[in-house]
This record gives sequence, C-alpha cells and structure tokens, in this order.
Amino acid sequence: MSGVNASGWRPEMGSAEAGGQATASGDKALMLEEALIFELGRPDTYGVDIDEADAEPIAGLARFLRQQVPALPGLSEPETVRHYTRLSRQNYAIDLGPFPLGSCTMKHNPRLNEKVARMAGFADLHPLAPQQAARGAFEVINELAHWLIELTGMHGVAMTPKAGAHGELCGVLCIKAALQARGEDRKVMLVPESAHGTNPATAAFAGFTIENIPATAEGRVDLEALKARLGPDVAGVMITNPNTCGLFERDMKVISDAVHAAGGYVYCDGANFNAIVGKVRPGDLGIDAMHINLHKTFSTPHGGGGPGSGPVVLSEALSPFGPLPFTSRQADGTVLLVEEEDAAAAHPHSFGRMAAFHGQMGMFTRALAYILSHGADGLARVAEDAVLNANYVLRSLEGHLEAPFGASGPCMHEALFSDAGLHEGFTTLDIAKGLIDEGFHPMTVYFPLVVHGAMLVEPTETESKAGLDRFIGSLRSLAERAKAGDDSLKSAPHFAPRRRLDETQAARKPVLVWKG
Repeated sequence: MSGVNASGWRPEMGSAEAGGQATASGDKALMLEEALIFELGRPDTYGVDIDEADAEPIAGLARFLRQQVPALPGLSEPETVRHYTRLSRQNYAIDLGPFPLGSCTMKHNPRLNEKVARMAGFADLHPLAPQQAARGAFEVINELAHWLIELTGMHGVAMTPKAGAHGELCGVLCIKAALQARGEDRKVMLVPESAHGTNPATAAFAGFTIENIPATAEGRVDLEALKARLGPDVAGVMITNPNTCGLFERDMKVISDAVHAAGGYVYCDGANFNAIVGKVRPGDLGIDAMHINLHKTFSTPHGGGGPGSGPVVLSEALSPFGPLPFTSRQADGTVLLVEEEDAAAAHPHSFGRMAAFHGQMGMFTRALAYILSHGADGLARVAEDAVLNANYVLRSLEGHLEAPFGASGPCMHEALFSDAGLHEGFTTLDIAKGLIDEGFHPMTVYFPLVVHGAMLVEPTETESKAGLDRFIGSLRSLAERAKAGDDSLKSAPHFAPRRRLDETQAARKPVLVWKG
C-alpha cells in the first residue's frame, strides 16, 4: 500500500497532529495509531519457529482445504496481542460512557448477570445434552417464562425467537395461522408511521400487503384513519407502543377493541417495553402478540450483532398457534413449558418451529437474574427512572434544539429532536460527528423518518444526573456552534482515530481490496 511508513501510518489518516505538525508515528500520545493486520505482518512469515520441512505439510493442507495457501499475516504473539489491544482502545463501550441510541435501549448490564451466566451448570451445558440432564436449564426457562407472562398479562410465551425482528416474524406467523384456522385469507397488515421500521418488513416477508396509517400532529396514531381502513381484508395492525416518537399511544385499548371488532389481531412491537415494564401490562390493552427484547428491557448484552433474544408473549386467542417448544398458563394458573416429546399432543395447532433447541440460554439466565434481583418494585422503578431521565434531557435542551413533539406531553423513554433551527447548511450529521469529539457515542440519527433530521436520544435509567448533565452540556455547546455557523463543526470529528468520511461516496463507490 503506497505511502505507508514502518508503523503503518498513512498520510490520509491525518489526525495525529501536535502544534500543527503530524507525528512521524501517526500516534497522538497514548492514542496509538494502528495499521491493518495485513500491513503489520507478511504471509511468508510465521509467529512461531517452524522448520521448513514441517511448514510444507501445513501449507499443503491449506492448499487442499482452500485451493491455495491463505495470505494470512505472520505475527509473533506480542505483535498479535498489541494489535488487538490497540484496537480495543479505539472502541466505545457502555463501560466508558453512555450509549444514547434512541430506540435501542443500550443500558448497563449488571455484573451479577454475567456471574450467573458463567456458572458451570449453565455455561457448560451443551445444546445436544439429553433433556433429563438439563432439568435445571428447563427450570430457568420456565421461571423466566412465568415472569414474562406475569409482567405482560398475557397467556403464553414462545421463548425460542432469537431477537426483535425474529420475534416479530413469530407473532405475525401466529396471526397468519389463526386466520387460516378460521378459514380466512386476509392479506392486509396496517402499520402506523410511528412504528419501528422492521414491522412492515416483517409483515411483507410473511406475505402480507402493507398499508400505512398516518400520525397526528402530536406524533400518535390517527385513530380515525385507522378505524376507517378496517375491514374484512385486514389481518391486523403492527403498532409500536411507546412509539418511535417517544410517546405512549393513549388510544391503545380503543385501537385494540376496534381491530378485534373487525376480526383482526393486534401485534405490539415490545422493543420499548423498558419504558413501561412494571407499570403497564400490554395484555390489559388488548394486545395479542408482542416480542420482548431481553437485551433491552432486561439488560442482557446488546450490540455487535448479538446475542439477542426476543421471546414472544401471546394472548389466549393466539396461544394455540405459537411455535414449539411453548410455555403457557394452565387452567390452575401455573405456567408450564411444553417439552419436545409432548409438543405434538399438547400443542397440536402450532405453526411449527422458529429455531433449533429452546433459545438463547445465556440470555435467559441473565434476564432472570435481572428480574429477580430487581423485584416487582425495582422493575417499576426502572421504567420510572428511564422516563424521568428522558424528560430531563428533553426539557434541558429546550431553546437549544428543536423538539417537534415537545408540546405533546411528557415523552416516555426517549427524547426526539430535529435539526430545524440550525444555521443554513448545518445538519444532524454535524451534531453527531461533533459528539464524537466530545467523547460521546452519537445518538440515533435520521430516525424516525417522520421527522426531518431526527435526533433520537434514549438515556435509559442507568445514567446518573451528573452523567446526563455532561452529555446535555455537550449537546448545548454543539447546538450553539451549529446555530452560529461554526465551520469547524462541518469537518468534525477532529480528535477521533479517523476524520470524517465521505459517507455518500463510500456507500456508492466502495473500494474493495482482496488480499488473497
């Protein structure tokens, strides 16, 4: 690669400057520049001493498996450890500061959860272990299922869905199976503008035609528009409550009653359950199916592609059609897991399986530890503090950032802002990039789509007032700089390992280099 010095630094990195002078190494004091691992080592070297006679069989095996010797860099152990340690120093994590991603609920994961998940009986359990050797695991699944049913006021729960969108698909397939059992072929699924973006995608994947329901000026579902569209072709509605504008749908029970009267079912996206856990039971609002992101509400690890977990709670009307294995409330009020050998007889109307095995065991143990350590009063406090923190952010930024639904009443778990009012040419992206210089991960940007230049902030309940004040102070400063037309903000971040990329060009003209 041209222009690379011995340390792997390239001129275009351009962020290692001291008094206007770039350092020879590319480092900025303890912020160490890190080249690609392919630039650090050569494929013709080994990290350990191997005689030439011993190396050939290894290369021969590689050629047999991959048709050619893989061009892997040869690094010593210290070089390898240093490479990944340096990379880790450039990573932002919840243990460093807040993740204000709206609609994602990135909160602190108590270490107690991790300790429980690492107990030998859980961590060492193999998926193919005989059921009789995994009774403790089944007890954990059943106990967690019990509390999910209790907290939501529902009748049954499917534990196997792997995450949010997978849970949505599970709920929609339950609706589809219930309609087929009634001999009806309803094709239309109604999705409000304020719903999560995966909702219409999931329904379309399941074979439904999507029709949007508009929002009112205050950011909630237009009840009259929804009622006017109901009819014999409508399978149901997929609604997010609290919605992506950060508002509680006050007409939820009325919506459910209207949809049921028209013969449809109500799916609720439960990704925002953290805002109402312990305070509101979705089953009391007439909801038929709702996924619960354990990695959001019950504080299991989140991000990096997983692991997620999205159990789906179901009403009594949809419970018979839930996937296997399945947990449901019995006539005596107890909750019972239907195990594999009994599944066909005990749950004959199931649409089938969503996944192999019984679900994400590590997430189950963490979530149950979280629930039991908080208790009923603690979970209610979680919701109260999450809502309090979001409203504190919302009101603290009045006069600094435009809040399109600031007059719609208190927000729930997240505060929604827009780039309206900034100096001409300044956008949400400039605020987000400026936050990186301030040492914060940016909030969710340009979502929800119903707000131009959206900035969606979810502080969660785990952030202290002092921490929120630091974040609010930075946002105020950035907003004032953007209003004043501070051009330096247009090229932020200045202090990150990399400067701002041309994201449009990167998306349209990616440079892909194969080092085979």
